[in-house]
Amino acid sequence: MSTKKFLLQENEIPTAWYNIAADMKNKPLPPLHPGTRQPANPEDFYPLFARELVHQEMNQTDAWIEIPEEVREMYKVWRPTPLVRADGLEKALDTPAHIYFKNESVSPVGSHKLNSALAQAYFCRQEGITNITTETGAGQWGAAMAYAAKAFGLELAVYMVKVSYNQKPYRRSIMQTFGAQVIASPSMSTKAGRKILTDNPTYQGSLGTAISEAIELAMQTPNCKYTLGSVLNHVILHQTVIGLEAEKQMALADEYPDVVIGCFGGGSNFSGISFPFLRHKLVEGRDVRIVAAEPASCPKLTRGAFQYDFGDEAGYTPLLPMFTLGHTFAPAHIHAGGLRYHGAGSIVSQLRRDGYMEAVDIKQLDTFDAATLFARTEGIIPAPESAHAIAAAIREAEQAKLEGKPRTILFNLSGHGLIDMAAYDQYFAQELINDELSDEVLAKNLSQLEQII
Repeated sequence: MSTKKFLLQENEIPTAWYNIAADMKNKPLPPLHPGTRQPANPEDFYPLFARELVHQEMNQTDAWIEIPEEVREMYKVWRPTPLVRADGLEKALDTPAHIYFKNESVSPVGSHKLNSALAQAYFCRQEGITNITTETGAGQWGAAMAYAAKAFGLELAVYMVKVSYNQKPYRRSIMQTFGAQVIASPSMSTKAGRKILTDNPTYQGSLGTAISEAIELAMQTPNCKYTLGSVLNHVILHQTVIGLEAEKQMALADEYPDVVIGCFGGGSNFSGISFPFLRHKLVEGRDVRIVAAEPASCPKLTRGAFQYDFGDEAGYTPLLPMFTLGHTFAPAHIHAGGLRYHGAGSIVSQLRRDGYMEAVDIKQLDTFDAATLFARTEGIIPAPESAHAIAAAIREAEQAKLEGKPRTILFNLSGHGLIDMAAYDQYFAQELINDELSDEVLAKNLSQLEQII
């Protein structure tokens, strides 16, 4: 088990989030109004999000956005998080690579999601909002938002993807413990849910469906706003505290990463760990590889199309420029529920389009192979989502061994898997399979996209 930890003091928590859009040569294309197909204005977002979050979403000029002191004080409950040298894993792989991981699993809800949940709840409360809605896939975001809502005195309704609602009952329990109402999605409580269930009564849901339901409820509820756990620019912004801390900690280790890796669903933890390092490439020309690790069953970055698409299944959201599998895509029921999303955020998509980052797809059984090895060598049972980053890091370490060259690898351990043990039980019983997206299904979904770009 590793003992080499690189720690920061409370006063070293970042005082500002990093807005990578300010440093991008090619800015992301603008979101489009779902009705007019014209570029959306901040006013178009005001009914849905807190105003300050909208301003952060649209900001492409300020590289640094101050973290409110009240949010920063709440970060001190668990931040700064440790940077750990994974020497146990290195030894097991017999690799010349140096492997580091940022341990976001130490937060009160066990994942990185709290970094943005607290910020979003704070800005909603500052605006006088009393009720919020959200969606959640595997439950990490829902748990974080439930904690944050309670911290700021807000009422929360969470639409949880039905397959995860049944697979992960303890995540549901965590949300309820903090006082949130949790609804399995699709549900009969919204127009969007009723239509989906009428068309397909056995449908087990997707993040796109849950987003549609949460948006609909927010729009129909007085003094209510919607909050989102990934994809959008302001969510990615809040997560950069991860990489900003890791910058300082890698300096303490007297190393700099050759490659930075994060698992990828909508982009929150991936962007959080990688964007501060990518800044060095954009601004200083420093050589660093940035790798997103996504499921082979939901491969938007590796096999999707770059096109304008809705962020939800019903088409309530603005159209976003994204690498997408199509907003009606129904992902396989893999246990990495937080990665079962059809599209990538607009900033990540533009960076991918411009060649500033790479993407790899990982099969489900490979992720659990990697997770088990990591648990046995590092003493931490990772979430199935995080296991994608571990699997990608192992590939990099094995490549370093083949080449006989050292390589410094940094990945984000975005959450622990202590509430995912049913998935591990299925893995050990050899009941899990490798779901892969067929060319036929992919082509059918992509053919339904509007050809706006």
